[in-house]
Amino acid sequence: MESEVTVYGKKFRVSVEAEKIQARVAELARQMNSDLAGKDVVFLSILNGSFMFAADLLRGIDLMCKISFVKFSSYEGQKSTGNVRELIGLNEDIKGKTVVIIEDIVDSGKTMVDLLAYLKKFEPAEVRIATLMFKPESCCKDLKIDYFGFSIPNDFIIGYGLDFDGLGRNLKDIYSIVQ
Repeated sequence: MESEVTVYGKKFRVSVEAEKIQARVAELARQMNSDLAGKDVVFLSILNGSFMFAADLLRGIDLMCKISFVKFSSYEGQKSTGNVRELIGLNEDIKGKTVVIIEDIVDSGKTMVDLLAYLKKFEPAEVRIATLMFKPESCCKDLKIDYFGFSIPNDFIIGYGLDFDGLGRNLKDIYSIVQ
């Protein structure tokens, strides 16, 4: 593990170590196994950022379930554009099912609110939100986060699926910007 990395001239320092991430993801999987027992569950991973979280989380899920993927985007560089664009839509039947959205980070909450509105038209029985990172200081929407790994300050982060213009997703730890 490198304690610091530089991406596009910006310096980042480890803020959450890989071991802590793996332990927390295992706890979330155990909680979901208990909470979702007996339900018809579809996990819906939001690409690209949540792919590592989704893979590790699903390895711990003991339920018979489906997983599907959608891709929405609102970021360019380090900032949200404020506009959420659907890049890859839903191709799974979720009518009457329990949907668990797997997201890498809930920041402003705008993408999540738009996604919840999008999913509603497919008539799921319920929708739950699982996010690895949650920024309560940034979230300006009224959202119920059912499962979250870490509450973090309003810092720009990379690693474990999160990127800075495409770089840093493969880092095992999570890094916060320092300059």
